[in-house]
Amino acid sequence: MLLGLTIREIVLIDRLDLALRPGLCVLTGETGAGKSILLDALGLALGRRAEAGLVRHGAAEAAVTAEFAVGRNHSAHAILHEAGFAGDSDTIVLRRLVRSDGRSRAFVNDEPASIGTLRRLGDSLVEIQGQFEQRGLLDPANHRMVLDAFAELAGNSAPLAAAWRNWRAARDREQQAARLAAANREEEDLLRHHLAELDALTPEPGEEDRLSARRSLLQNAERLGETLNEAVGELAGAAGAQAALARAARRLERARERGYGLLDAAAAATERAANETAEALDVLEAAIRNLELDPRELEAVEERLFALRAVARKHQVAVADLPALRDAIAARLASIEASSESAAVLVNATAMARAEYIAVADWISRVRQAAALRLDAAVATELSPLRLDKARFRTVVTPLDEPDWGEHGCERVHFEIATIPEAPFGPLARIASGGELSRFMLALKLVLADTSSVPTLIFDEVDSGIGGAVAAAVGERLQRLGTGLQVLVVTHSPQVAARGAYHWRVAKRLNDRKTVTQVEELDADERQEEIARMLSGRTITPEARAAAASLISAGRA
Repeated sequence: MLLGLTIREIVLIDRLDLALRPGLCVLTGETGAGKSILLDALGLALGRRAEAGLVRHGAAEAAVTAEFAVGRNHSAHAILHEAGFAGDSDTIVLRRLVRSDGRSRAFVNDEPASIGTLRRLGDSLVEIQGQFEQRGLLDPANHRMVLDAFAELAGNSAPLAAAWRNWRAARDREQQAARLAAANREEEDLLRHHLAELDALTPEPGEEDRLSARRSLLQNAERLGETLNEAVGELAGAAGAQAALARAARRLERARERGYGLLDAAAAATERAANETAEALDVLEAAIRNLELDPRELEAVEERLFALRAVARKHQVAVADLPALRDAIAARLASIEASSESAAVLVNATAMARAEYIAVADWISRVRQAAALRLDAAVATELSPLRLDKARFRTVVTPLDEPDWGEHGCERVHFEIATIPEAPFGPLARIASGGELSRFMLALKLVLADTSSVPTLIFDEVDSGIGGAVAAAVGERLQRLGTGLQVLVVTHSPQVAARGAYHWRVAKRLNDRKTVTQVEELDADERQEEIARMLSGRTITPEARAAAASLISAGRA
C-alpha cells in the first residue's frame, strides 16, 4: 500500500508530506483546491508522462516521492530483480525529479532507474480509475489475466504454457527435418547415380597399381620375349651352357677315381650348376609361355585404368580411395533413408504434442467460458445500485485461428459494455462520462477484489453527477472495497466522504503572498465540520452538522 507521498514544487504545492493509511481514505475540498494536482504528482512517481507545466512557477525542479509497503511475494519484487535492483525490502520508494524544461530523472530505492521501470512498478502498485486512465482494467491486454485470476486459473497456467512450448519445440524439429528432407531429396538422386556408377565399376583396393604393372608388362612383352629367347639360346643347344656343363661333368666323373677325392667338390659343384641351369631353362620357358598373351588384353587393361582414373578425377579423390568413397556414398544414402523414417516419427510427435496442447487449452477455454458467465452476472448485480441499471457488461471470449494460438490458450478475452439498452457493446474506455466510468470500474473492482494484486486503488470523479441513495451506494461499496485494499477516493459527495476510515482536506492557502495547496488530515470534529460544509455549502447550519453526524454514524454501522 501507499505509505507516504512527498511533493516539492508541483504547481500550487511548494512542500507537502502526506502520510497515508490502509482502508478507505477520502480527500475532499472545494473545486480548484488542488485535488487533481495530488493525483498528477503521484502519477509522476508512478512513471506517467512528465510535463514542464507541472513544475511550480519560479522553481528549477520539482520532486515527488512515493513510498510503498509490499509483501514478499508481490510482483514488484520480480520487476526489481529483472531491472537489476537487489534486495527484498518490505518497502519500495519511487522518486521522480522534473526540471523546468520538462526533462526528468527516475529513482527506485534511491538508485537511478529508467522511466519504463518506474512505470512497470507503478502499474503493479497503484491503479488509478479515472476518465483519462487507459491502464489496468481499461487496457484490453489485461482482460485475459483478469478473467484467469477470477477463474482461479493462475496456478493452472503452467501446464498450458508447458504444452505450448512442447508443441512448438516438436513443430520446430519437424520443420527442420522437413527442410533437411527437401535438401536430401535433391542430393539423393545424385548420390544414387554415383553409387550405381561405382557399383558398376567395382573398384578394388590396390587395383591401380596392379593394372599399371600389368600394362607396363604388356607394353614390353615383345622385347622381353626376345631377351628370354636369347637367354634360352645361351643356356640350351649344342653350344649352350647346359651342354658344356654336361660335358664338364662327364670328364670330371671319369677323372674322379684318379684324383683321390680332389675332384669330388668340383664334380658336385658342376652337377649343381647343371641342375640350376636346367631349372633356369624351365623358368625361362615358363616366362616365354606367359608372354604369349592376348593382344587385346593391353587395350582392356588401359581402358580399365583410364575408367578408374576418370571416376577418381570426377570425385576429386585418388583411385585408391574409390572403394572408400563408394562405402561413404552408400552410408550417406542409408542415413538419408533413416532421416526419412525419423521425419515420419517427428510428424507423429508433433501431432501428439498438438493434441496434448489442445486438450489442456480446451479445458482452460471451458473454465474461462464458465468464469465469464459468473463474472458478467456478478458485475450486473453491482450496476443497478450505482445508477448504472441500464448498462450491460459482458466478457467476450473469442476463439483464435490456429496461427494465433499461444502459451495463454486459443482465445482472446476482452470486456465490453453498453451504457444504454439500444447502444451496441463497445470497449470499456468508450464510456463518455468520467463519473460513469469510475462507478463502473468500482463495480468491476468489487467483483474482482479478491483477485487483485494491486494493493492501492484510486478513484477520481467516482461521485460525478450522482447524489442521495446512489452516492450512498457508492460510498458503501468503496468502504467494502477498502476492507481488503487501500482505496483513495477524491470526492465531492458527503455520503462517500462519511464512509472513509481516514479523511484529508485539500485547500488553498495564502502563504508569504503565494497561493499554495495544503493537505491536512482531519480529526473527528474537523471531519464532521467538513462533511457538513459539503452538505450545506459555505454557511454551515446546525441541521447540516446533524446530518453529517448521522452520515458518519451510518458509515460506522
